[in-house]
Amino acid sequence: MMMQQLTEAPTQKNSLFNAMNRFIGAVNNMDQTIMVPSMLRDVPVEEEDQELSHLKTEEDDGDMYSHYQLLKSIRRDIEWGVRCAAADEKRKESMKITRMNSSASTSSSASSSSSSEEEDEEEDEDLKKQFQYHLTGLQGVLSKLTQQANCVTKRYKKEIGIGGWGQ
Repeated sequence: MMMQQLTEAPTQKNSLFNAMNRFIGAVNNMDQTIMVPSMLRDVPVEEEDQELSHLKTEEDDGDMYSHYQLLKSIRRDIEWGVRCAAADEKRKESMKITRMNSSASTSSSASSSSSSEEEDEEEDEDLKKQFQYHLTGLQGVLSKLTQQANCVTKRYKKEIGIGGWGQ
């Protein structure tokens, strides 16, 4: 069986798929490099670690360990999906809104077919704009998270005295 090598074409460089792969790769590298994660406890985020200052946790410990844990959690969510009570609750709320909107659009579609076609075109355009907006935002967030994972890895190496290795 032949292994195909995935290469990034210039047009694919900014794809969501590649952004996710870069992030997952950076977190995997971080996870493989950091053999003793507890060493990051109480290691404060320094000014040089500006990428991490934007990453807040619920506990907001502000130490490198909390950033490490959060990055691993985000990787797990990307790989396996978000499964928690809050996500289930949001999905239920979204279903209610969707049902309300669909029943409202059903009653309005009875009024005239020409206005319905115009609404469908506007809705399709709106969905496309929403998708592009969120896709751009997600790619930006993934890029920042990738930088943060690389920063945690670099900082761990510095803490254990191998700061110049493997760079």
